[in-house]
Amino acid sequence: MVFRELGTTGIKTSPVCLGTWAIGGGPWWGESDDEESVKAIHAAVDEGINFIDTAPAYGFGRGEEVVGKAVKGMRDKVVIATKCGLWWEGDEGEPFFEMDGYTVRRSLKPGTIRKELETSLKRLQTDYIDLYITHWQEPGDDKTPIDVTMGCLLALKKEGKIRAIGASNTTIQDIKDYLAVSRLDAVQERYTMLDRKIEPEYTELCNGKSVGIMAYSVLEQGLLSGKITMESTFGDAEYRNHIPWFKGENRQRVIRMLEGWTSLTEKYSCTLSQLVITWTLSQKGITWALAGARKVNHAKENARACEISLDPMDVQAIRSDLESLGEPV
Repeated sequence: MVFRELGTTGIKTSPVCLGTWAIGGGPWWGESDDEESVKAIHAAVDEGINFIDTAPAYGFGRGEEVVGKAVKGMRDKVVIATKCGLWWEGDEGEPFFEMDGYTVRRSLKPGTIRKELETSLKRLQTDYIDLYITHWQEPGDDKTPIDVTMGCLLALKKEGKIRAIGASNTTIQDIKDYLAVSRLDAVQERYTMLDRKIEPEYTELCNGKSVGIMAYSVLEQGLLSGKITMESTFGDAEYRNHIPWFKGENRQRVIRMLEGWTSLTEKYSCTLSQLVITWTLSQKGITWALAGARKVNHAKENARACEISLDPMDVQAIRSDLESLGEPV
């Protein structure tokens, strides 16, 4: 596996990062088997993935706890990214959403950041976080200034509690504001074959400043894996129901496009998931592809995408298909 550097930290990471949003379970994802999730994490590490992404909000701590259980005894073999900014244990910050009896707020105030970090360290059974990411940016005129947030993160880095700083769900101006204070090692943004809105201005800004981009939802919640059909159904509260591409004719158009890539999966002896992940990693400015897995076979499948190298002509042919697909109706 060819590893990629986390910003300018010298930390080497696998191009495929194991995402654990679904591992947290809950209404958005339905039932999740923690023991199976631990096995999936172990399988991913065995296949060469050393980068794991989680967050307190993934199952209200459950995602971090599962990761902590899985990496116990092999902390030195993995690079852990977790987050701060979604807060439900106080009144600080502006309400964002409600779920499972919790009111989740967006807060990037130093006080809440430090409390979140200490809790995350306990759940993850570690004394440091490799990459600490501001999960969602504070809204409104009264939001915590980015220089104040960065001041706290830089202090935590100096204390040895975090090794690198990242931001997620940001605007171009947010990135500029972070960089005006100090070094930003990574950003985590939604980027999929079906949602490429961060191209090209955002990706060019990050690329020019050596800020790595972690693309999340790469498999579009499974739709781009080829495993979801027109007959597939989901629980009322599941996140997939909020994605336009899962609805009616939109889903059918995507499935037809995927069926047209059979010649490519045969050419590269790969699955659709592997083709999608590899294509994503071949895009300019995209440093890592986050791919979730709650089962051993899915973890192994995603990891092996790192072994594939696509012909530039095939990369462009896929992009042409995506452009012809257009937007969801």
